[in-house]
Amino acid sequence: MLTKNIRLVRYGASGNKKKIRTKVLNNLNRHLKGKLVQSFSKDYKYNFNNLNVKNLRKYNNYNIFGMGGSSLGAKAIYQFMKPKVKKDFLFLDNLNSRKNLKKIKTKTLNIIISKSGNTLETISNFSALGGRKNNIFICENNNNYIRHLAKKLGCFIINHENYIGGRYSVLSEVGMLPAILMGLKPQKFKNLKNLIKNQNFINSLVDSVASTIFFLKNKRYNSIVLNYDELSQELFLWYQQLIAESLGKKSRGILPVISNMPKDNHSLMQLYLDGPKNSFFTFFNVVDHDNTKINNSKLLSTHKYLKNKNLYQIKYAQKVATENIFKKKDIPFRSFNVLRRSEESLGELFTFFMLETILLGETIKVNPFDQPSVELIKKETNKILKN
Repeated sequence: MLTKNIRLVRYGASGNKKKIRTKVLNNLNRHLKGKLVQSFSKDYKYNFNNLNVKNLRKYNNYNIFGMGGSSLGAKAIYQFMKPKVKKDFLFLDNLNSRKNLKKIKTKTLNIIISKSGNTLETISNFSALGGRKNNIFICENNNNYIRHLAKKLGCFIINHENYIGGRYSVLSEVGMLPAILMGLKPQKFKNLKNLIKNQNFINSLVDSVASTIFFLKNKRYNSIVLNYDELSQELFLWYQQLIAESLGKKSRGILPVISNMPKDNHSLMQLYLDGPKNSFFTFFNVVDHDNTKINNSKLLSTHKYLKNKNLYQIKYAQKVATENIFKKKDIPFRSFNVLRRSEESLGELFTFFMLETILLGETIKVNPFDQPSVELIKKETNKILKN
């Protein structure tokens, strides 16, 4: 068990991990004392405590303007926790105005998020689609466009701490303010102190990093997630950015690929099973109490084994069957089984994946907190637009 909410098993990772485990543990202990990782804990003080959040809950519709880490985390929370969320959220996280113009509703609260305060797409989307009222801005406390705009409009500004990078910000104001407005409890997402006391969690974290390093040394550079939970698609788009942008430097890195299962049994699975041996895999499942059952009256006699089965049982059987075939073909994988859909379990996943990524960056000797080549594109775009 990773935690009481999540079961994690691993198959096929080998090699001598003792030396790397010691190194990873030392790095972990160092980061646990840092301000970034401490923002994952309940002790972190939000910069919106003087905001009348209760008054903001009167809205039924919310627009989140943001790119990358400024929207992916909140979007993951919204989808994963959708059975509990009664509000409507629209995420304006790309330049697709025709699509979004049709969805914009009146009496909506806009939350505009940009760590730098200068994100071109966020500025453009808000300028095209946003209004002058009912806006809250989240950005760094420095001389930036978003901050100047918020002051001009007379809107509330929440400071984005400069030591929290966008892709590590889901448990800060960036993810937790939207979570509150969704009717969720932010403190339930944040269980760092208990997690680091949990030896199963620490051992699993260190083993995951050590196994990944073993895979990289054996030229397995693709991390393929086989996701069996339709409400976790956005979680793994968040994970995709976290891994790719944090580790893809100095001609090193991991390519994260997200497969929607069991649909991709009918497209990509043949390649995964019999193609190049350059990948390692993560199975992911959330126990679902969906009771959508097979209509027995529509079954032919050849398929009586489906009688009284529900769709989750069929999907779970496909997951177990696929894992069995992976074992027979000696393909390495790890398998997450989330036992309950809750703020706690999602917070534990966020914490695990962020710590894992930080430790991987340290181990392969890249800075997991910057994105230098992406900054080059931003500068080049501004140069073109100004000419």
